[in-house]
Amino acid sequence: MLSTRILTSVVLLVAIGAALILLGRNQFAVLVALLVCLGAFEWGKLSHFAPGQAALYAVTMTIAFAASLWILDSIDEAWAAQETLFGGALLLWLGAVPAWLRAGVRDRPKWLLPVAGVCVLLPAALAMVVMPRMDLLLALGLVWVSDTAAYFTGRKLGRHKLAPGISPGKTWEGVAGAALATAAYAIICAILVPQLAERVRGTVWLVYLVGAEVLLLASVLGDLFESALKRQASVKDSGSLLPGHGGVLDRIDSATAVLPIAALLLYWMTRT
Repeated sequence: MLSTRILTSVVLLVAIGAALILLGRNQFAVLVALLVCLGAFEWGKLSHFAPGQAALYAVTMTIAFAASLWILDSIDEAWAAQETLFGGALLLWLGAVPAWLRAGVRDRPKWLLPVAGVCVLLPAALAMVVMPRMDLLLALGLVWVSDTAAYFTGRKLGRHKLAPGISPGKTWEGVAGAALATAAYAIICAILVPQLAERVRGTVWLVYLVGAEVLLLASVLGDLFESALKRQASVKDSGSLLPGHGGVLDRIDSATAVLPIAALLLYWMTRT
């Protein structure tokens, strides 16, 4: 199982890297639209939609993504709209989602889960397309590093459950390992990546490292939120497309939270 998980991760990383290098913006947007469609279909199933309803939800979400991207490309001062959108995602993940998790996902109104899917998937998908490729690669790298560190640290040292009612396998030790790995990753990036090295100096280091840990927090919340959705749906995985991981949502759960917030934080860094 572990070897299958690692192999799938390597294949996905190579595929994403190749897409970032080889595909133009429009081609990459089509790839992201496919991810939106697959993720939305799984979200529809977790929302207790029938297969036909889940398919309709996925198609509607994909059209909404394409329309939103077209609008952003068509308006002047598009970043003002993006800043509002990604700022809303920041409030969602650091405010609404923790409150939702504390209250429990079960017994929510039936309409709320599909609406949450729109609020989760669309900002993340738009961030993937509008972010500079290097920024996107750095954010995805943070997700991969933190997830990997949490997984192996938790397996080796995990004793204290993080959220046993939502995801029994996650531990505080795993989060601590992810926090250390995230800090190390952020420091290495700030030293080696010219765009960051120019900005991260002096007191900016503290703000930068705090921002990296905020992204880690978002990553953990994204993972927990999807786990809560699966628990209320009484399923282990959101799908079976990816061997060793489950469905598309099982692979992108952390990224859906991290990417819009990373887009916002990195933009603020370059503007100041």
